[in-house]
Amino acid sequence: MNIIRKEVEKCDSFSGFFIIMSMAGGTGSGLGAFVTQNLEDQYSNSLKMNQIIWPYGTGEVIVQNYNSILTLSHLYRSSDALLLHENDAIHKICAKLMNIKQISFSDINQVLAHQLGSVFQPTYSAESSFHYRRNPLGIDRHVWPPLSGLPPLSKMSLNKDLHFNTSIANLVILRGKDVQSADVEGFKDPALYTSWLKPVNAFNVWKTQRAFSKYEKSAVLVSNSQFLVKPLDMIVGKAWNMFASKAYIHQYTKFGIEEEDFLDSFTSLEQVVASYCNL
Repeated sequence: MNIIRKEVEKCDSFSGFFIIMSMAGGTGSGLGAFVTQNLEDQYSNSLKMNQIIWPYGTGEVIVQNYNSILTLSHLYRSSDALLLHENDAIHKICAKLMNIKQISFSDINQVLAHQLGSVFQPTYSAESSFHYRRNPLGIDRHVWPPLSGLPPLSKMSLNKDLHFNTSIANLVILRGKDVQSADVEGFKDPALYTSWLKPVNAFNVWKTQRAFSKYEKSAVLVSNSQFLVKPLDMIVGKAWNMFASKAYIHQYTKFGIEEEDFLDSFTSLEQVVASYCNL
């Protein structure tokens, strides 16, 4: 933390932290969550955004589901935003879109770097070409649903049929040639958003004529939506099945993590799933 503090002191206009981490293994999940919690304690007014590598569904580590639910529940309390990348989705991009036969970690990292670059390359504001947005993704940390907009807990159903991904917020970033004439009216359709948010408050579009990488034109969508419900519900379910049979619990209790910690994590994440299902 002393090293981080020294780096922060060197910044002329510091606005927050971007933490890149995985969830499957012990180092990325445990250390990443620990560092984020310490940053929250010492820099509570600064933005903390975590970019998370979601583990393969087929399994990388035998206890990856435990690591994931413990990590996510801690980040839910200490992080301001989670940017998710699924290993399975990245792998599919390499195989089907890039036609790579023998996919390596280097290939996967290249796709991840490309996607992150397309989001975080500075987007210059319309007011001045010499100033760019300091708040990553324009995050508003104080968006809360009205109490009247939430159904009673007894009526919540995790099996709600999700016909499409209802969103809380969508951000479209357009770069390169002819961005000013691009039609984004489809993203303003009220049907895309939860009933307690108007599209004008839920949708943003950023445009810059500065191209990204080698592309003449490019577009990227960053969405806070029900897309996360399925992978999150799946990983919670797998972890619960293991926990119910007490599988590998001793690997955690010997380091001071109690069964109550698991139960607290399950409760937090089940509430997240329920909230997104009922958007």
